[in-house]
Amino acid sequence: MRPDGDDPEPDDYGLPRVDVVVPDDARELERDVAAYRREERRRRRRDRFRRLGGPLTRFGVAIPIIAGALLVALLSGVLMTTFGPRPAPRPTAAQLAPRPSASPGEVGGLLPAGEIDLVTGQRAAMQIRDLRPGVVGIVPPGYECEGVVAELAGRTQENELKFYLVADPRPAGGKKGTPLKELKACAGTAHEGVPQVLEDRKGVLATAYAPPPGTPGPVATGLTAVFVQLDGVVREVVRAPQPGPELAGKVKALQTG
Repeated sequence: MRPDGDDPEPDDYGLPRVDVVVPDDARELERDVAAYRREERRRRRRDRFRRLGGPLTRFGVAIPIIAGALLVALLSGVLMTTFGPRPAPRPTAAQLAPRPSASPGEVGGLLPAGEIDLVTGQRAAMQIRDLRPGVVGIVPPGYECEGVVAELAGRTQENELKFYLVADPRPAGGKKGTPLKELKACAGTAHEGVPQVLEDRKGVLATAYAPPPGTPGPVATGLTAVFVQLDGVVREVVRAPQPGPELAGKVKALQTG
């Protein structure tokens, strides 16, 4: 428009005149240039976001929700596996020896009949004759955990056998049976293999294989190891065993028994 406020006269093409002011100093355009550059940066960021988020937003919010659900399910499975109760071992499918050479509770015979409680993990009742194949360690009252426990745990694991620890509940010399807490602590000393802790309230295993209460000598204060074959037959009973090649050979022999 003209300074007097009247409309400018149209040019030859019928368009009004436009007054264009060209600054004398280019520095006066710095604000406009800075604003332009800011807008360009915003535009580039928006373009990058569209390229990266395009695959996820193509189907709306379904993909993020599915990915989150899968992540939660994975974490829940890991936590349940790590901290959840351990299932009781299933009885072996192998048949018991139909005609063993000795009576139950003796070497050459089957394990005694009866129930016993598995304490490791989730407490569960199981049949004594399902403790096979493997080694049952009977702990006497006042037992001080020895290296033979770790030795038997490692050897049984090497040979894919089971290893159990059970306390003799019969009092001896004024000492009561080893508490479950101490029995679990003894099982925890095994760095290779994990002994499974049993509770035999009636003392069936101890009565059959461990020395009678009051027996003098180191045999009464040491572990009693019962070696059980796959068919449920007791191959050997060793009182106060010592770590070494001989003990390792006895464990390995259960694979062929």
